[in-house]
Amino acid sequence: MGTRPALIRALRVLLCAACCACADRAAHAADDAAGPPARLHEMRVLEAAPGRLDAVLARWRDHDAALLGRHGIDVLGAFVPVGENPARRIVIFLAHPGRQARDAAWKSLHEDPEWRRLLAESEGDGPLLDRSTATLLETTDYSPVFDAAESARPRVVELRTYRATPGNLPALNARFRDHTVGLFRKHGMTNLVYWNLVPGEPEAERMLVYLLAHDSEEAAKQSFAGFRLDPDWIAARAASEQRAGGSLTEKEKGVVSEFLVAIGR
Repeated sequence: MGTRPALIRALRVLLCAACCACADRAAHAADDAAGPPARLHEMRVLEAAPGRLDAVLARWRDHDAALLGRHGIDVLGAFVPVGENPARRIVIFLAHPGRQARDAAWKSLHEDPEWRRLLAESEGDGPLLDRSTATLLETTDYSPVFDAAESARPRVVELRTYRATPGNLPALNARFRDHTVGLFRKHGMTNLVYWNLVPGEPEAERMLVYLLAHDSEEAAKQSFAGFRLDPDWIAARAASEQRAGGSLTEKEKGVVSEFLVAIGR
């Protein structure tokens, strides 16, 4: 009779341990399903002063990129337009854990004595930049994780910016989620990342920004030619526009494309 209470206590201990193990497994499974925490992305467009593009690029390669990393700013990729670059543009994509972390990181960088010294040395003859603009971005729910190494492979990257007609950004995102992304892949294009603007950014309720990768500009042209003739695309576009009562993107500058190449090639 004395062994029965002991046996019951032992069974209770085992049952409790099993329940805890199940709870741990469930928690880990939920974490895995949720994926990595969403990060705040930032697109910086730099416009070098006349005659200073080479100096901006040199400072970026030799100092700026490393300094950003030292202050907790993750550099996802840095690019210049393919071919002529009359506006002397550099397009940089960055990532931060969140808005507060971003603001703190930029403040820390600007207060860094090494950064101040570099500015003084490189801009002794005048500013290197005419302008620098920043756009804050968040990945869509259908975007792959932006892989910096993938974006820097020896090929061209296409930056595409869509401006939705009023009220139709959700429908545009749905069409990309359900049809366009898979059809791009089918026609040989690599989906790098898809963004909407962070709420509060100008026209956030209308903008979709994304990056594709191609082996070359000619390959991109061929891929899009096949994509536009694909019956699945034609049907998806027609159905989405019928539901919306017209085009999902503005007629004027509703779709803007620019080919970029990674700095350092």
